[in-house]
Amino acid sequence: MNQKILKVESLLRFHTICRQLHSLGQRKTLSQWRHVFSSACPMWTAQPYTRPWQTDALFGAALSQYRLLVTKKEERSRKSQLSSTKSKKEVEVWIGMTVEELASAMEKDIVSLPSGEKITFLDTPGHAAFSAMRARGAQVTDIVILVVAADDGVMKQTVESIQHAKDAQVPIVLAINKCDKAEADPEKVKKELLAYDVVCEDYGGDVQAVHVSALTGDNLMALAEATITLAEMLELKADPTGLVEGTVIESFTDKGRGPVTTAIIQRGTLRKGSILVAGKSWAKVRLMFDENGKTINEACPSMPVGIIGWRDLPSAGDEILEVESEPRAREVVDWRKYEQEQEKNKEDLKMIEEKRKEHQEAHRKAREKYGTLHWKERSFIKYQEKKKQKLLKPKEKAERDSNVLPIIIKGDVDGSVEAILNIMDTYDASHECELELVHFGVGDISENDVNLAETFHGVIYGFNVNAGNVIQQSAAKKGVKIKLHKIIYRLIEDLQGELSSRLPCTVEEHVVGEASILATFSVTEGKKKVPVAGCRVQKGQLEKPKKFKLIRNGHVIWKGSLTSLKHHKDDISIIKTGMDCGLSLDDEKIEFIVGDEIVCYEEKEVLAKTSWDPGF
Repeated sequence: MNQKILKVESLLRFHTICRQLHSLGQRKTLSQWRHVFSSACPMWTAQPYTRPWQTDALFGAALSQYRLLVTKKEERSRKSQLSSTKSKKEVEVWIGMTVEELASAMEKDIVSLPSGEKITFLDTPGHAAFSAMRARGAQVTDIVILVVAADDGVMKQTVESIQHAKDAQVPIVLAINKCDKAEADPEKVKKELLAYDVVCEDYGGDVQAVHVSALTGDNLMALAEATITLAEMLELKADPTGLVEGTVIESFTDKGRGPVTTAIIQRGTLRKGSILVAGKSWAKVRLMFDENGKTINEACPSMPVGIIGWRDLPSAGDEILEVESEPRAREVVDWRKYEQEQEKNKEDLKMIEEKRKEHQEAHRKAREKYGTLHWKERSFIKYQEKKKQKLLKPKEKAERDSNVLPIIIKGDVDGSVEAILNIMDTYDASHECELELVHFGVGDISENDVNLAETFHGVIYGFNVNAGNVIQQSAAKKGVKIKLHKIIYRLIEDLQGELSSRLPCTVEEHVVGEASILATFSVTEGKKKVPVAGCRVQKGQLEKPKKFKLIRNGHVIWKGSLTSLKHHKDDISIIKTGMDCGLSLDDEKIEFIVGDEIVCYEEKEVLAKTSWDPGF
């Protein structure tokens, strides 16, 4: 078996560890488990439910491949050692690839599991930008598996995840990853976690710690067993009866299906035709599908489900509630919109009141300033102040506009847009360039986005979205930049670069040569005496066309150009290291002192860089 196939199998085995709980859970009927797992703050939830169903073929194949690799570990190692001498076989993998296609490409058989438990897998990103997404994950989970790298130790995201778990009052299972590395130090990780009240069993606490390796698959089953043991002790239950309750995990817009949400059902059984309310949107369920895109007729507690039929797009994290009828759903949504409008009016009134107080204070200070003056003097001072407040010249207006960057944000799902906006909230360099958010939304870039960007002279940033050829041609014709990215920190780096391009260039001095003054004397030119310095070049060379500065005791006392540069009696333009010369400055009032330094330099414009640090 070659190395590429082993890597594919290892990744698949780690991704499907949740399904591997099935083999360990047969000693007690646990028909359904829910978990949320992240690379930086994974979260698993266990909610038993008494209705069994067939485990899907994808994870059945993954489990069979895992067992096959475990039982044939020696054979795999032997074949890996010989892979360098054999011809390598490449396996093409693509998004949406089925297990049948993968098994066919790898020339392997699919082994289906008997009926039993099903585990739902929900991935929350470990990137620093997805803090809000991880917080929502902690609220819908029952068991948090905290994954910490054995070589990196406790990171900022780790501390944040611990706090989310504590706020949600969810127990933690610690998985120390990358234990296969030589520099791995699991004990260091356990000691660092003591500072955050995460006490492992080795130190007298109640947190289980499992040393795992995602690359080699070591101890993944031990991690699964630890999770099952904790879930059995907690005796987690879910009620399949009554009205449906759930949480929106993610939402996006599909061209053919309209607004779509992925959700976790926490109570009740969702069926076609159910009337749901989430945030300020409602839906009559037209279609449901599982994590593999397969259409389903009902969704039970702890089951992930895609829901189609929403009138508007709800936000990630909104609570889903079932109501009895469409009129009731409209009534709830209208009431929520009314409450939001009232809250907005209160905020607007508060801002108006603050502005009114500011104007009153400014008026009071103006009265105190002009109160003792005669009306003619007061009128003259006001006239002078208005005279200073002239309209900006076109050049000055262009410079002012260049210090503003209007942007439009479009993302594939609501959570991605939320993460980008959270990063933008950390922008603290408005004194350099003002960052103006014109519009944000979910979905591909449209003609309206291009028109908005043209109106505001802004830039469109897209994350995991597309811009059709017609849209790109229209944007190019209107002079609108469209920047598409698949990785969030690449998008932020691009945004930093665009902000930096709006800043004026800085001027840096590059030293060309240095000389020390050995003697001073005066030369008569016409009726005036000109001070001359006798110098020796110590470093580099002096070039007459360049700029010079005179340094005395570490302080610059003059900057300018030379009026003459001579070697003996000859006028020269360049003098090199070790040679003596005489020079005079363009300012005849400057007096030389033996020991002063003459520095020849040139000025170069350097692109400025924004001081904004998004924190990653």
